[in-house]
Amino acid sequence: MTQTNPSASPADLAGWQALANQLVFENRAYLNGAYRPATDGETFPCVSPVDGRELTQVASCNQADADLAVAAAREAFDSGVWSRLAPTRRKAVLLRFADLIDAHGDELALLETLDMGKPIAHARSVDVPATARAIRWTAEAIDKVYGELAATPHDQIGMISREPIGVVAAIVPWNFPMIMAAWKIAPALATGNSVILKPSEKSPLSAVRLAALAQEAGIPTGVFNVLPGFGHTVGKALALHMDVDCLVFTGSTNVAKQLMIYAGQSNMKRVWLEAGGKSPNIVFADAPDLKKAAAEAASAIAFNQGEVCTAGSRLLVENSIRTEFISLIREALTTWRPGHPLDPRTTCGAIVDQAQLDRIIEYIGIGQSEGATLVEGGQRVMQDTGGLFVQPTVFDGVNNGMRIASEEIFGPVLSVIGFETAEEAVAIANDSIYGLAAAVWTSNINTAHKVAKALRAGSVWINHYDGGDMTAPFGGFKQSGNGRDKSLHAFDKYTELKATWLVIE
Repeated sequence: MTQTNPSASPADLAGWQALANQLVFENRAYLNGAYRPATDGETFPCVSPVDGRELTQVASCNQADADLAVAAAREAFDSGVWSRLAPTRRKAVLLRFADLIDAHGDELALLETLDMGKPIAHARSVDVPATARAIRWTAEAIDKVYGELAATPHDQIGMISREPIGVVAAIVPWNFPMIMAAWKIAPALATGNSVILKPSEKSPLSAVRLAALAQEAGIPTGVFNVLPGFGHTVGKALALHMDVDCLVFTGSTNVAKQLMIYAGQSNMKRVWLEAGGKSPNIVFADAPDLKKAAAEAASAIAFNQGEVCTAGSRLLVENSIRTEFISLIREALTTWRPGHPLDPRTTCGAIVDQAQLDRIIEYIGIGQSEGATLVEGGQRVMQDTGGLFVQPTVFDGVNNGMRIASEEIFGPVLSVIGFETAEEAVAIANDSIYGLAAAVWTSNINTAHKVAKALRAGSVWINHYDGGDMTAPFGGFKQSGNGRDKSLHAFDKYTELKATWLVIE
């Protein structure tokens, strides 16, 4: 299925459903240039949270598959077919890859929506173009990254160069399957590495499909492999593998910690982690536009059903405007109501699976038992569809010691916390094991910069939420991880620095 013109995408639910009915799901692993079942023939069901329908049975890879993929990746790397290719030639292949993603936009968007429940309007207008853009931007950058010369005596030359690290295993999450994959595979491939992509078992379909597009673009055999399966099987096998040079991951903090242990138990492979978040969104009484701030606060917790690592799940509001601002939030959330994910008018889709829905519902109960006041939402809805839907939820009267304020829920649950001074707001914001993102709303430039500098977070947004593009690095402080995705800084993760020193006789 090919769709080269996004404006020609279906305009209504019936159109998208008709297109979905034409889909044939590729369900095998992609290993050494070909699709193949798991070595032992094992599969797992791929169930859509939209309606509970089983889409297909997907290959469940394990240790044997990991061994085969790593061997193929190593052979390709050592051969130089990609690793020693001129950066301009790698760039050309990756640009074709990005073009093919754009060309298959409707198909890829459908795979994302059916597999993990996000609204088709967002999958088509956000996920697909962002995936292509990440690959395209990285490709364009790779032949513009230079080495260095050290400051040396006149009879010596000190060269500092970057070399590809080797075999990269990328384990990516289910909430933005293609975007998170692109943030990893684009710089890894651009710098000349061989890559093994392990998508989440909750949303494997788009990664499996991307493999064929990568092959069509001209990425050589063995250079890009996709192994669907579970974290405790194939994920663990890759993390412990003695011939994987670099492991990159986006997901929960608990899993991130375990991957660091696996690296230490094996070959001390480089490990780069983007983990959890509990991001504070701080609104001062002098915010330039309270209605805009409320609209973005609503989006910050309801977009992608709150299944976002940077979700603004802690809303810190100056007490003098708290009652007013909560009313504005509730008004803004009227545009974020659960609906059928294939309806282009839907803004809030389905929760990825039953386990995640149960987790969200459990935390809503915890908030009530802890004494917080439920002021909006909190109910599962649309159960008659067979799908997994929950209302965006707002709690007031929250303090930072409550579990709903300190633990990552990964759902549309907002905790409102009051404060009196900037110092108190910063103290509350930084009182977290996480440090992924934060936002500040104020008309006072001094307050804005003072608070932004004091926040222990990898991304800070002023008078907006969730800004930035491929030019800005993304990652966290503290237990939100290490390393950075996006920007030229992403190349640091996939290359080794080499110092070559020459004495001129």
